Amino acid sequence: MSRVRPSAWKIGLLSALYFAQGLPFGFQSNALPLYLTELGLTMSQVGFARALALPWALKALWAPLVDRYGSASFGRRKSWIVPMQLLLAGACVVASMFPLSRDTLTPFLVCVLLMNLFAATQDIAVDGFAVDLLDKRELGAGNAAQVTGYKVGVLTGGGLLVALFANGSWSSLFLTMAGLCLLVMTLVFFVKEPVPRETQQVRVEFGELLARLRHLVSRPAVRWLLLAVATYKMGETLADAMFGAWMVRVHHLAKEDVALWLGSWGMIASLAGSFAGGFVATRLKLKQAVLVTGALRLLPLIAQWALVAGLALPTQATIVPLTCAEHFFGGMLTTAMFALMMSSVDRRIGATHYTLLASVEVIGKAIPGLLSGVFVDAVGFGPVFGASVLLSLLFLAVVPKLPEHFETQAVDAAAIG
Repeated sequence: MSRVRPSAWKIGLLSALYFAQGLPFGFQSNALPLYLTELGLTMSQVGFARALALPWALKALWAPLVDRYGSASFGRRKSWIVPMQLLLAGACVVASMFPLSRDTLTPFLVCVLLMNLFAATQDIAVDGFAVDLLDKRELGAGNAAQVTGYKVGVLTGGGLLVALFANGSWSSLFLTMAGLCLLVMTLVFFVKEPVPRETQQVRVEFGELLARLRHLVSRPAVRWLLLAVATYKMGETLADAMFGAWMVRVHHLAKEDVALWLGSWGMIASLAGSFAGGFVATRLKLKQAVLVTGALRLLPLIAQWALVAGLALPTQATIVPLTCAEHFFGGMLTTAMFALMMSSVDRRIGATHYTLLASVEVIGKAIPGLLSGVFVDAVGFGPVFGASVLLSLLFLAVVPKLPEHFETQAVDAAAIG
């Protein structure tokens, strides 16, 4: 097959859109726990703050509305992308008016929740925009651009901007974030949206869609897949949710340093791991790629547990290499698992099937993140990090139960009738 080099403007535009979506999520997931810890909140309260990312787990509920409605003259996808970018920038401006304190905590957290809502809604439209925009042979490079753009946005919102304005005004951080969102909105505003290839889309009646999903879930192979998708990040998320808080609370390290180590160095390593995971997934069978990368991811989690147990001091010399290793192997595993998920979908209902798998993945990560602080308050940091290793080991026990190949695409009407 001949290789097609995607147009530079397509790659640049998609990277910019996903970059803007990553900004609020990066701040909320990487930097906000550090600020809340410094305010003196309990670890339970810090953990529950991860519920602000709930729109990302629930976006499938309103995805049909985004897909169905839009102005044909302005652009079906742009009709959602431009307003969401404007609202996202507005939420950032409002957040800049509430310097974080116990008195302003509630309105500020509402702003962060709205940022995630607007970014998650934009994500639905951008995914559809990418499908319309990219040629079939451009999908590989286009998806790499999307992943890279999003992770750079997370890195910027959760690390670079926090470090940049550590000694400056609180408002500058969010006004800069708002300016970046408006810049991306301006780029999109002048792009001519391609006409969707409706003739290439197969419409499925709602009753048939539900019947196919019920048939899929009834199969043991699919149940094992759902269990693997739900659990593959549980241990990693449990540890990541409290690692920065542990350094600030127990060792009194500066939150700006911790944000830079975790949110910046960690995200750079995650980017490299994502590309490496793609390489592994093309060289091994997908089930083998998941097993290998999952086993490699276990090693830094064990080292992280040892660090929390007091076998070494948390300094830049120990934290940065450990963080890079964990995010690198975690990025590899994510790419391999996403490839396995995509290979398993029933193409007749591919969008819905994959969206549901992705929702299970997000919910599986959200549960340990939300409860991590409760566990720390109850038993301490050491047992929680030990549990992260145990959960990752249990995931490795699930992988051998997966079949080598999924045959969901072969389901016919007779099978679901």
